[in-house]
Amino acid sequence: MTKPKSFPTPPAPSPWQCRVMGGVIFGLVFTGLAQMPLFKRYYLADIPGFAWTADFYASHRIHYILAAVLLAWLMFRAMLTLGAIYRGWRPPLAFLFKGGIWMGIIFTGLARVIKNSPDFFFSPTTTMAIDWAHLLFMMLLAPAAWIARRSLASK
Repeated sequence: MTKPKSFPTPPAPSPWQCRVMGGVIFGLVFTGLAQMPLFKRYYLADIPGFAWTADFYASHRIHYILAAVLLAWLMFRAMLTLGAIYRGWRPPLAFLFKGGIWMGIIFTGLARVIKNSPDFFFSPTTTMAIDWAHLLFMMLLAPAAWIARRSLASK
């Protein structure tokens, strides 16, 4: 009797990758909130060392740099996942749902980049819908990641 063939899952990120990407995601959340006038309105920018948070363009540039790092890492993880799928791994539904949320974050972020270029104009309603969708996808990411991790651990 032959053993059933087990298909390799994508390799889990190393602990240092998790820490670095956790820092990048924290930085993205922080600079994303800084692009709204929250820090100036609630006097957080008056705290020594936080004056840059009231500068939209500074937080905007930092947000773009961190987003580029995140996109590179997500593409790396996507290639590992596609390689495992090619070898026969079947991802759980929660894993696919988390991937869909990441795609939503990426596409709404790209829509914001396009909107910020001087050659494009979105109506205020469209801009607000993109902003709210970006925020919604970010809020859905943590529970989706937790559920996906639990579904992978149970297999």
